[in-house]
Amino acid sequence: MTIILGIDPGSRITGYGVVCQQGTLLSYLASGCIRTKVNDLPNRLKLIYVGVNEVITQYKPIVLAIEQLFMAKNADSALKLSQARSVAIVAAMNNNIPVFEYAARQVKQTLVGIGSAEKIQVQHMVRILLNLSTNPQVDAADALAIAMTHCYISQNTTRMGDHSLKLTRGRLR
Repeated sequence: MTIILGIDPGSRITGYGVVCQQGTLLSYLASGCIRTKVNDLPNRLKLIYVGVNEVITQYKPIVLAIEQLFMAKNADSALKLSQARSVAIVAAMNNNIPVFEYAARQVKQTLVGIGSAEKIQVQHMVRILLNLSTNPQVDAADALAIAMTHCYISQNTTRMGDHSLKLTRGRLR
């Protein structure tokens, strides 16, 4: 059994998603958002660090999967995003959890089949693949998608040369 924590970093809202992989079966454990309702960046970063640490303590993941930094149109936003990513990574490293990074386009391609998929499409596929009754909140869905992408890619790496591997309704095939 492998527990994976996915993180969709943001300086105001950081999404998290926790999935469990048992062989080829994926199951949903938890998801949510770490909301930082303070104005100064240092305190927002502290809240993100504390929130990620709480999720790590509660679910005991053995891997953290996080979205890679992409260049936003606004340099200030990109810098804040990189700092939010950094504190999540530090929380994982302080708990001796290895970190894997995935590009947003790779996550969308893995789950939806289209690298340019919209957020609503990602939400829908996460709900379908994890057999959830409703769509998770957008940031939480992105975090779950990142965790699921790690499962898919790590499973694919384990099955070197098997190109028939597909993620279908909570199962890697």
